[in-house]
Amino acid sequence: MKNNSISRILALAKTSGRRKAMALLLGFATLALAAGGMSPTAVAQTKLDENDSKPTCTLETLKGRYLFAWSGAVLPPAFGVTEQTLSGAAGYHTFNGDGTGTDTVTVRIGTTIVLENIVAPITYTVNSDCTGTYTVQDGPAFDIFIAPNGAELTVIETDPGVIGFQAPQKRVAPR
Repeated sequence: MKNNSISRILALAKTSGRRKAMALLLGFATLALAAGGMSPTAVAQTKLDENDSKPTCTLETLKGRYLFAWSGAVLPPAFGVTEQTLSGAAGYHTFNGDGTGTDTVTVRIGTTIVLENIVAPITYTVNSDCTGTYTVQDGPAFDIFIAPNGAELTVIETDPGVIGFQAPQKRVAPR
């Protein structure tokens, strides 16, 4: 923020009252936080928007190993629970660039580890707008949202009975 902006807010506080000054200050703070908190992906997307370029993704956009961690709640009767139960998982996806791959994962439901370091086959789709899906064989299904350069993605589970999402997952290895 420039000094003249701060001076203007202070002058408003004296002349127009605190309410207007606080509203302006809150607006500036919100803009500063939004700009300062942008991830490199968000900045890249903003630059794409400024150039009117549209990202294009393909199956090959997702290729490599991506770390993930998930926490959420499982609702009855999913996974045999009788009441809402906290759960979590951690592991990594390996996308092969052709719509196939594997998940290596440990899953905890409540206080019980139900899967430990299992490797499960996955299939995935990628749309040109960088959205898609992935499904674990004999397991859950997810919607995915992919950075145009494939460096990261976010995931939300779409199966009934499970409430959770995975924060941005970064590619950590090319395979």
